[in-house]
Parts: sequence; structure tokens; C-alpha cells
Amino acid sequence: MTRSFEELVAEAEAAPMEGWDFSWLDGRATEERPSWGYQRLLGERLGRAAAALDVQTGGGEVLAGAGKLPPLTAATESWPPNVAKATRLLHPLGAVVVHDEDEPPLPFGDAAFDLVVSRHPVTVWWAEVARVLRPGGTYLSQQVGPASVFELVEYFLGPLPEEVRRARHPEDARRDAEAAGLEVVDLRAESLRTEFRDVGAVVWFLRKVIWMVPGFTVEAYRDRLRELHERIGREGPFTATTTRFLIEARKP
Repeated sequence: MTRSFEELVAEAEAAPMEGWDFSWLDGRATEERPSWGYQRLLGERLGRAAAALDVQTGGGEVLAGAGKLPPLTAATESWPPNVAKATRLLHPLGAVVVHDEDEPPLPFGDAAFDLVVSRHPVTVWWAEVARVLRPGGTYLSQQVGPASVFELVEYFLGPLPEEVRRARHPEDARRDAEAAGLEVVDLRAESLRTEFRDVGAVVWFLRKVIWMVPGFTVEAYRDRLRELHERIGREGPFTATTTRFLIEARKP
């Protein structure tokens, strides 16, 4: 390793955070992708829809890359820098971006959409998804599964209780979708390999995905970060397991 701990950390702290684009990690971290290909599935569903909603769109990157959008397409996002970025990206494609605090209710009328989608939502308000879907409409979402990247999380926080490790289980999503009156037509889960090749990648990732290590700052965890830097230098990339699941549900 030729770059110093201080150089790597300073670079990661100075890097931009807006949007939901992880290209800053190119060459510094890798993550296997689920076999189902969410963006491909999204493009197929968008091609058959007349009115679509992307909930928690981030910077709009995934929706913008999925292909031609339906005649009526809306997206919601809570973080103002992402709202601005998604607006710049999606407005030219014919989609409107709405600032929304990610709490019920969704700012749309009943039965407004025949397709609702969301990639890696923080929370799913299933009753609201069901409300804004038209009869026969579909919800498609790729979500973070239980104990995702917990090797890294527990490196900083220590062992977490089983109820925390089990949170975001796909069977809980099935239960909640069905409780909201939706019929789950597809549910798949995979465990995938993730590698962090330098400590700067770890710092940037934890700044970006703020719920992984709540309250993370370099100063608060400087000693553990330095130990991790030295460990990567001795042993190679820090590896972790990412969990993802795909859920597709239909409104009868």
C-alpha cells in the first residue's frame, strides 16, 4: 500500500455525497450484483406502464438508466441535494421529481399509478403503496436484506443482537405486503460478496450509507480505522457479505 492512512481518509472526507451514485468507489471497492438484474426488470415493467412512481429515487440514476419512461412518471426523494440532482437528470426524460419526507402519506391520490418501484428503500410504507396503486398494478423493489455488510458494521460497533441482525428479512416484507392487501408474486434473496480495498473506501461508504454505523465520523473511529488500514495492508481487502432481495407484489 503506497498511500498513507491520512491521505486516504482526507480524500474520502472531501469527496461529494449527493446522489446515489457509487462510482467514487470504482477500483477501491467491489460488490457482486444480484442475478435478477433489477434495472433490466425495471425497464421491462416501465415499458408496459402508463403511469409510474419511483419512491426514494435518490439522485434518479437508476430510473434514468432503465430506458424509456411511461407518459406519466413521478419520483419522490427526501434529501434536498438529491432532489436537485434527480430533477436535473429526470426532467429532460419527462419525469417530475417531488420532495417528500418519506413518511405517509405519499403526495398522490388513490389509484394514481399502475407501477410503483423502489430500489433500496429505507422504509416501505406498504399501505401507501397499495393506496396509490391501481387495481392490477404492480410494486417492484430491490431491497437490502438482513445483516447486510455486518462484518463491517460489527467491526466498528461490536456484536449486535439477533433482532437487529434479522431486521429487513424478506419474509417480513412478504407479511407486510400481504397485510396491506397486496399479492406477492415474486420473492428472491441472495448473499453477495463485497470487498473494500482501502480505508478511504470504508470511510466514504459509511459517510454515504449513514444508517450502517449511526453517527459515524472519522474522529470518533480514528483508532479502529487506522487498525483497519494496517490490516488491509497486511491481509488484503476487507470482505463482507451483502444481502439483497427482490419483491414483486400485485394489487388485486
